[in-house]
Amino acid sequence: MITINDLHKLKERNEKITVLTAYDASFTKHLEQAGVEVILVGDSLGMVMQGHDSTLPVTVDEMVYHTKMVSRARENALLIADMPYHSYLDKAQALNNARRLMEAGADMVKFEGGGQFVSIAAHLIKHNIPVCGHLGLLPQSVKELGGYKVQGREQSAASIIIEDAQALTAVGVELIVLECIPQQLAKRITDEVDVMTIGIGAGVDCSGQVLVLYDLLGITPGKRPKFSKNFLAELDKNKSITAAIEAYVTAVKNLDFPDEEHSFN
Repeated sequence: MITINDLHKLKERNEKITVLTAYDASFTKHLEQAGVEVILVGDSLGMVMQGHDSTLPVTVDEMVYHTKMVSRARENALLIADMPYHSYLDKAQALNNARRLMEAGADMVKFEGGGQFVSIAAHLIKHNIPVCGHLGLLPQSVKELGGYKVQGREQSAASIIIEDAQALTAVGVELIVLECIPQQLAKRITDEVDVMTIGIGAGVDCSGQVLVLYDLLGITPGKRPKFSKNFLAELDKNKSITAAIEAYVTAVKNLDFPDEEHSFN
């Protein structure tokens, strides 16, 4: 079973970490066969599975349900579960909901934001619950951010993201997702902050990459995000789900993905 220490070893030898979302047992088996190191049960399921226009309606009960399904099929990958919108407003609530996700099979929980949420992270870690941070574009705060826009382009905004990454790291967070930020900013955080970074629309210099599985397979309804890539469509032969995931793993490991087309400056 892959642990956080195994991810540190990948970073130490400059090998990229591969992360993909999964929401059920069947897709989890494909991720395992392709050698993905980390599986994220994302609240993105609200959009790609439930048909909502955001992640906001997803509940803790739903996250527990999907985490259990993925956990049953998971064999080797580290399993992270998202804490959904308004499930970590205070320390007591966060601890209760995080424990439910851990009991469902998660190895780590992820939530969005820095600032006031740093103390929440510290509280969970104090109670032996590993935490993955999430900075940059925060889907649960999309209304406050004015839509799905690149974050951290202005110096003041970039400074806040850097400070939040430093604060999360200081309390023991070892993994941070950086979403939709300029690749130069993601590189600076990866180089200067003692944390493993997982990019999505953050350039090739992060410690690893994550995509929504449905985007990778080209089955997400509507317009695909700029930072995603349909790996299934690009296969010349052997067009299978596992082969598409293997192509993603290889592209991340070889620094072929993300390229300039799938990054922001």
